[in-house]
Amino acid sequence: MITRSALIYLSRQEGLKDFATRFRPFKKLTTRFVAGETIEEAVSFIREINAEGCTASFDHLNESVASAVEAEREVVEYLNILARIDETGIRSNVSIKLTQFGLGLDPELAYRNARRVVEDGHRRGIFVRVDMEDSSVTQVTIDIFKRLRAEFGLNDVGIVLQSYLRRTYADTQELVKLPARIRICKGAYNEPPEVAFPEKSDVDENYVNVMKLLLSSGIYHGIATHDPKMIEATIKHANRAGIGKEKFEFQMLYGVRRDLQRQLAHDGYNVRVYVPYGKHWYPYFMRRLAERPANIWFVLKNLFKG
Repeated sequence: MITRSALIYLSRQEGLKDFATRFRPFKKLTTRFVAGETIEEAVSFIREINAEGCTASFDHLNESVASAVEAEREVVEYLNILARIDETGIRSNVSIKLTQFGLGLDPELAYRNARRVVEDGHRRGIFVRVDMEDSSVTQVTIDIFKRLRAEFGLNDVGIVLQSYLRRTYADTQELVKLPARIRICKGAYNEPPEVAFPEKSDVDENYVNVMKLLLSSGIYHGIATHDPKMIEATIKHANRAGIGKEKFEFQMLYGVRRDLQRQLAHDGYNVRVYVPYGKHWYPYFMRRLAERPANIWFVLKNLFKG
């Protein structure tokens, strides 16, 4: 088994990208899970996703920026994304990470940059989701989101919460009162046990509890998972509570369990696919593997599931 430290080391070797992509299996993996390096390539894939009855969410890949100039480039990129969604008529919203907008430099800078994107999305009628990152920025991310939500509407900006964090159920209770549109996922960062549940069973239990709270809130939320057990639990709860299929959506990552995405859409559920793209796909891809080395097997296994 490749160790986590080895994967982290490889993720920092940007020069290995061109070398690695010479190997067909590696290139097949990356093109399966990353929708190219440009907006236009991502637009093309989103058209395919839309044709299968699913909506999408643009996600521009980049590491935490090191300067205000880099953060500005990210803002411009997202403004271009919003313009292309508007021009092409594809069914997609956008997903932003505050570290791309300068959170590590200055939270106020990140807020101002995020606000520019949300404001443009509001003008165009395109929803913007603020992604959640590791636990060191959970509170500041929520704080910035609350400021944005106070300025813009329920259908302008939303947030992501992670069920592996011990604090998440309480955060959910608080945020649904705003109200806020929430995407619940399990989370994949390595966190200390005092912050996150170390056992999968506890993460799953918290996920189900949060999901029930979300679906019962009467707000349109995103249930993000590839886990058949979590999907089954969601469908069962919705059926028992008389919650219609149109009241929520399932969300999945581009290239993961396409068969399941198609089946859920065929069964009448709303399905949104997160579509990552960008020149910085190599560190993104390797870091995702490094978060949990077992993901290597997960990725390889999913190559053969359609």
